[in-house]
Amino acid sequence: MVHGDQVAFWDSGPPEGDEPDEGELILLVHGIAGSAHTWSPLLAEMARRRDPRRCVAPDLLGHGSSSAPWADYSLGGYATGLRDLLVSLGHTRATVVGHSLGGGIAQQFAFQFPQHTSRLVLIDSGGLGREVSPALRAATLPGAEWVIPVLTAGPFVDWGRRLVAHVPGLSSPSTTEAGRALASLADPVHRRAFVHTARSVIDAGGQRVRATDRLDLAADLPLLIAWGTADTLIPVEHAHRAHALVPGSELALFDGAGHFPHADQPRAFADRLLRFLDEHPPVAIDSTDLADRILAHSDLGDPARVSR
Repeated sequence: MVHGDQVAFWDSGPPEGDEPDEGELILLVHGIAGSAHTWSPLLAEMARRRDPRRCVAPDLLGHGSSSAPWADYSLGGYATGLRDLLVSLGHTRATVVGHSLGGGIAQQFAFQFPQHTSRLVLIDSGGLGREVSPALRAATLPGAEWVIPVLTAGPFVDWGRRLVAHVPGLSSPSTTEAGRALASLADPVHRRAFVHTARSVIDAGGQRVRATDRLDLAADLPLLIAWGTADTLIPVEHAHRAHALVPGSELALFDGAGHFPHADQPRAFADRLLRFLDEHPPVAIDSTDLADRILAHSDLGDPARVSR
């Protein structure tokens, strides 16, 4: 429980009752309508390699097995919740790995809590451009609350599964994960949280939350941008754009992978992630340097004076 809400998470750390691990923490943040389950292929690969880092994969509020309260489902609200979970686990800093919406949350976390961020990994991330799939834009339209239950009803879900099973090239871990996310919306509590979350970052024209104008605030953080070249939800062009905006960032493209490259190609993804972690030690952001970067974005002119 965190602030009275149940927060479910997968944890590769020490057994209950042992002292918290003082080593590195990897915080894995899933996407919209997802859950910690999306990380299972990657976690299996990291376990197979006996990587010593502690990995924590929470179910965001309104997702998976976590509570779905009337709450703040904005990027800032999610980032604050992750900060509180991090501290509750006995850690002060983490490498934040975010997928899709989770990438937007990871960026917000880094901007909002730089003192708690040691590296940043963005996977097919939101917040890096306007373009997004029509299906996600439609989820924010008036009346979406009434349409989504029809689309997640048993007959439609069964039809979709049969289509994927019988059409060559459609079946993949990415489509399985997308189907699992859609099926979760049959639950009215999860559906309500999904709509609130989607409307906080997307409108009918696409993504309305962007980090491209402040990505250089993360220039002191080791940054890996990973993307599936066959992503149909968020175009791979966003990866190239973000990479160009942050000198020193690394770009990893997974040829033929969809929106979930860590599920489509878990072995290759684990290899690339662990190489990045090994080559870039965790950093501690200096608040003075961050303040200087923020000031470089600011031009407030002459302050208005108020006579008293």
